[in-house]
Amino acid sequence: MSSLLVWCALLQTLLLVTLRLGDCAIAVDANRTSALEEARLQRENLVRKYLKRLKKEEGALKLIGGRGDFEGNVEVFHAGKWGAICDDEWDQAEAEVVCRQLGFPGYVKPTHTGHFGRAKRKFWMDNLWCGGKEAELTDCRFDGWGANDCESGEAAGVICKQHDTDATTTSKPVPVELKVPKERFGQRLELRLVGGRVEGEGRVEVRIVDGPGGAGPWGSVCGDGWGLLEGNVVCRQLNLGYANNAVQTDFFSDEADGKGLPERVLLSGTKCYGNESTLADCLHDPIGWDTVATCSERKGHVAAVTCVPAMADLVFDHVEMEQSLHLEDRLMYLLQCAMEENCVATQAYEIQRDNPNWHLETRRLLKFTARVVNMGTADFRPHIPKHLWEWHLCHMHYHSMEVFATFDVIDGQGRKVAEGHKASFCLEDNQCLPGVEPRYACANYGDQGISVNCSDIYRHNIDCQWVDISELDFGEYTMRVAINPEFKVPEMRFDNNAATCRLLYTQTYARVFDCKHERP
Repeated sequence: MSSLLVWCALLQTLLLVTLRLGDCAIAVDANRTSALEEARLQRENLVRKYLKRLKKEEGALKLIGGRGDFEGNVEVFHAGKWGAICDDEWDQAEAEVVCRQLGFPGYVKPTHTGHFGRAKRKFWMDNLWCGGKEAELTDCRFDGWGANDCESGEAAGVICKQHDTDATTTSKPVPVELKVPKERFGQRLELRLVGGRVEGEGRVEVRIVDGPGGAGPWGSVCGDGWGLLEGNVVCRQLNLGYANNAVQTDFFSDEADGKGLPERVLLSGTKCYGNESTLADCLHDPIGWDTVATCSERKGHVAAVTCVPAMADLVFDHVEMEQSLHLEDRLMYLLQCAMEENCVATQAYEIQRDNPNWHLETRRLLKFTARVVNMGTADFRPHIPKHLWEWHLCHMHYHSMEVFATFDVIDGQGRKVAEGHKASFCLEDNQCLPGVEPRYACANYGDQGISVNCSDIYRHNIDCQWVDISELDFGEYTMRVAINPEFKVPEMRFDNNAATCRLLYTQTYARVFDCKHERP
């Protein structure tokens, strides 16, 4: 009996050892399988990433027209075709998402008005609104695939930060011209408009007046980044009034003018603040007497302008904003119409998605009245035709301007920490000086605009006339309100279109003060 017990104990011990060895083998196999699976997933993600980079997937992005793979106009892949992106409401948040999706460590700046050339394909996306944390650009909100009112000169682009390189990394060298900042032209320039149908329009040609051997040959101006700010400087220098249109086009290169297009591109990358007296005072890509300027497109991509003697001039009334600004906490249930127009912060949409009782949550709104006065010599009119105006069911009228005003809150480091997303406006004469009859009204599909010496007033009790600051910490900030911020509609000047103020935000109140007019 005792020997039987000993044998049973030995068998039990052997069985336990065998089971433990088996467990170890299983654990080793499991670890090996886990490591192999992780490596496989990494390879799969890497392949997926480069497939997207190689234009194989829906929502893929690429940059075109730049002088390196880190910059250019943005194109997106949808329904088997590449398309451009419109620069309406294009800012740092969208640039951050684009550069991260393309694998770069961050962005340097977003670009507008076809900075890297005209859009060569259909616009797929317009009025993008990103929070900055989205994984891909298609995760942001926009008007819908192909829905846009944009022209070829409104292409959106980015300049991304490049990866840090070390001795073991081989990278594409940065062209020397990318390291050279823009500069003012060191010599006096003579201007003329060529190819126009009437006086005051045509493509812009320039020549150096005091170069070696006297005046040089006439040359064209590359259309990269050309817009109303630059056009206004040209019209001012030629004493032709104000720029009604500034385009990147070959429309005025008809051989019927007997001149054709000059082969020499004299200026490129022109960037004006808008108040310069001459085009030579603006910034340009560096160019020497015997050097031909670089241009994203060598054929027909030239700067052109149309000048007119009378023009609108909008001024934002910051005194009205200072007097009307206040805080309001509002239930999200009452914000449903505004949320359809993207008028609240990104976090509100996350709450709506994740919280079944989202409608009981509240948002803190910084509300104020926006009064815009037309102090010019001509009416301010929308830049899109009436049949393209958008009907808004919430407000029960048509909106004629997609981007008429932007409201931004900026911290001490210059970062935008909150913004008002007021993407659509109805323009009308709400208040006029004595003796001036209002002409524009939104009701009954009426004509829209702002008459001379009249004001368009968006009062603080109107949806979206606010900034959602629910996630903002208490403290002091800068608040900037800009009218016609993307210079889509021509004006006499733009340095009175924005008001920049100090903003004090406490637990119980908010106020703005020390406001001053600036350019958007």
